[in-house]
Amino acid sequence: MRDYMDIGAVPYDEACQQVGTPNYDPMKARKECRVFKNMLKRIFGEPPEGARLTVKGHEHDFGIYHSVAVVFDTDNEAAVEYAFKVERETPAKWDDKALAELSQEAERI
Repeated sequence: MRDYMDIGAVPYDEACQQVGTPNYDPMKARKECRVFKNMLKRIFGEPPEGARLTVKGHEHDFGIYHSVAVVFDTDNEAAVEYAFKVERETPAKWDDKALAELSQEAERI
């Protein structure tokens, strides 16, 4: 069976785009998620068979917001372990490479 865990839009101690605020930019929000997903892969490695990191859209009263989720096969022990490790050990802050990616993304906007 497939399940997923929502990890968040960015590391938990970092600011992110907030849906419903005047300056909310959905393109920037998705880019933050993409950079976060890349960072999680650097930290935890590529997901094993039966697991994947994805950017997921969620309905909200103020619109759609995005976050990174780990989708995993509950019958696959390696996939379950990977998902719980990512959820349990999610970093609080951006790493240097993510900060550089975010800077490059800001220049493109």
